[in-house]
Amino acid sequence: MAKATRESDPLVGWQFVLEINKLPVGYFSECSGIGSETEIIEHKTLDKNGVEVVQKIPGRLKWGDVTLKRGITNSLAVYQWRTLVELGKMKEARLNCTIKMKDRDYSDAAEWTFDNAWPQKVSGPDLKSDSTDIGIEEMVLVHEGMRRTK
Repeated sequence: MAKATRESDPLVGWQFVLEINKLPVGYFSECSGIGSETEIIEHKTLDKNGVEVVQKIPGRLKWGDVTLKRGITNSLAVYQWRTLVELGKMKEARLNCTIKMKDRDYSDAAEWTFDNAWPQKVSGPDLKSDSTDIGIEEMVLVHEGMRRTK
């Protein structure tokens, strides 16, 4: 009986870094929404025997909004980027960026590149004086295209 083998272990997401121009903007503990989907157009027609057939045709391509979360830090880079959007300076705000998934030894495990990304939403932590929870801030990135580059 042949011994089962595998190419590699599944990647473990330990931390995520957002980079712009190859410089880290922030390190995040959660990242969701990376992906794309194609809308489906259903076209009903009849075959040569008069039986209804439903064709599923690819429609518009949609990119997911990417949500990043982290414990709040003293870095203002994310808020400064968001300020460009608030001021309507979209030419400056739309940036190509990369999200790198780091493994436990902080080497790059995977990465995704995003075209013309900008922060659609930035929210600070929910604060409560008697809590010992870490304050979490969240950023939602929208973009015009993405690809996995590693």
